[in-house]
Amino acid sequence: MTRTEWKHATATGEVLEPTNTGRPLWLRVLQHPLVRLALLGPIFFVLIGISNGFMAQFSASPVKALGSAVGMALLGLAIYWALVRLIEQRPVRELSLSGIGRELGAGVLMGAGLCVLCFVILMLLGTYRIEGVNPVLVVLPALAMAISSGVLEELMWRGGFFRILEEGLGSWIALAASALVFGLSHYAPTKAALWGAFAITIEAGLLLATTYMVTRRLWTCIGLHMAWNFAQSGVFSGVVSGAVSYPGLFKSTVEGSAILTGGAFGVEASIVAVLVGTAAGIVMLVMAHRRGLIVPPIWKRSG
Repeated sequence: MTRTEWKHATATGEVLEPTNTGRPLWLRVLQHPLVRLALLGPIFFVLIGISNGFMAQFSASPVKALGSAVGMALLGLAIYWALVRLIEQRPVRELSLSGIGRELGAGVLMGAGLCVLCFVILMLLGTYRIEGVNPVLVVLPALAMAISSGVLEELMWRGGFFRILEEGLGSWIALAASALVFGLSHYAPTKAALWGAFAITIEAGLLLATTYMVTRRLWTCIGLHMAWNFAQSGVFSGVVSGAVSYPGLFKSTVEGSAILTGGAFGVEASIVAVLVGTAAGIVMLVMAHRRGLIVPPIWKRSG
C-alpha cells in the first residue's frame, strides 16, 4: 500500500478497523477493540515473562540465551501474525517482508545513533569514561535481551496497544495513552523510579509510536528498540530501564549527578537521553503530520 493509498484509507477508516459485515457473532465479538486488547496484551506479557525466564535460566550459557531469545521472538511474530489474520482477517501489512532489510536497518541506525549520541554527550560532560575493552563475546547476553525486548515489546505496544487504540480514538489519544502506559510498564524499584518511568514515556514512548505512525510498519520500531537496548548495555555497559545490567564491550566508569547519569535507573533517566529521545520523537511526529498520517478519531472521520 502506498502512502497516498494509506492516507485515503485512514481518512475513511477502510484499513483501520477489521470489517465485520456478514461475520458470525463470535467473530464480531473477537473483533471488538477491547476484546483484541484483552487477548493480545496477556499473551505477550506471558511471552515476555517466558523469554526473560529463559535468559535467566541460561545466564551461564550466553549462546543458549541468545538462541532462546531468537526463538521467542520468532514465536511472538508468528502469534501476532496468526491473531491478525484469524481475528482481524486482513493482510498483516505491518509485518510484510517487503522492505524488511531496509526498514530494520533504518531502525538499527536510528537506535544506535541516538544511544551513541547520548553517551558521547556524557563523555564530553565528564560523567562517563571508558576504562578498557572486554572480549567481544561478553555482549551475547545483552544481544539476547535486546532481541527479546525489541521484538516482543514492539509487537505488544505498537502493533497491539497503539494500533488498536488508534482505530477508534485516533492518533493523538493513542499516542498519549500508549506512551504513558509503556513508560509505567518500565517502573523499576530504584531511586527516582517514577522519574525513570516518566522519562521513558516521553523519550521512548513518543519516539517509538511516532516511528510507527510514519512508517505504518513495525520493522523500523523493532530495529530502533533493539539497537537502543543493545548499544546501551552491550556496548556501553549501562543499566537498561533500572532492571537489566550486563557487562558490555566497554569497561566504564560513571560519575556525577543522577540528573546527568540517570543514576541507578540508567541513562534512560538522564536528562540527556530525555532531550535527545524527545527531540527525535518530535521530528517523527512533525513528519507524520506533514505527510497527512495523523488518524482522526472515529467520530471525526468521513463516512
